[in-house]
Amino acid sequence: MKIWKDDKELYSIAKKELFVALVGDVLDKLGYQHQFLPPTIKPLNTDFVVIGRAMTVLEADVFDEVVEETNNPIMKKPFGIMFEALDSLKEDEVYICTGSSPRYALWGGLMSTRAMKLGAAGAVLHGYSRDTNEVLNLNFPTFSYGGFAQDQGPRGKVIDYRVPIEIDGIKINPGDIVYGDRDGIVIVPREAEEEAFTGAIEKARGEQLVKKALENGMSTVDAFNKFGIM
Repeated sequence: MKIWKDDKELYSIAKKELFVALVGDVLDKLGYQHQFLPPTIKPLNTDFVVIGRAMTVLEADVFDEVVEETNNPIMKKPFGIMFEALDSLKEDEVYICTGSSPRYALWGGLMSTRAMKLGAAGAVLHGYSRDTNEVLNLNFPTFSYGGFAQDQGPRGKVIDYRVPIEIDGIKINPGDIVYGDRDGIVIVPREAEEEAFTGAIEKARGEQLVKKALENGMSTVDAFNKFGIM
């Protein structure tokens, strides 16, 4: 039987009782052993936690802000269709972007302001972000390589969104759950989410029993033999 009734309740349980490592451990047991994004993607504030459905964004390098002689109409638009992608964010979705080289920032303060207005859960960038002080003041969960001020205007464009993407070989489909904290970001595929989070919640609640037993003097050998958790 499902422990949560909807996404909001799941996210609330995750924020109160879980951490990313637990979900990753359960995914390993389920055979999903390559679900963590590279550890170079870090929260701008170590207290940031993000959980929500992936709103995937595909970026590409360009070498002019506007190109008139082109076979692709996106090349005539500054930032490509980044504004359309941003405006499409729904409540509790995560803007997750890849495809570019790390030559420029993929996210900033004004984007955070718009995302917050739309109720988005956070942003995960396979590259840099900027306006770090502003993002931190907004307290908007942002995960990136860190701060780098160089603008994407003449250097990159969003070419599509809500499409399958990959980050270092990890496939991310629109609607997969993105879950991140200071120890990393794990992608939970739709087909595994119920098993993964049910297992993680049960493990978290079991670990509280183990912790209490260890505090009361039980050995790690006996604790593992009794609870099967360590």
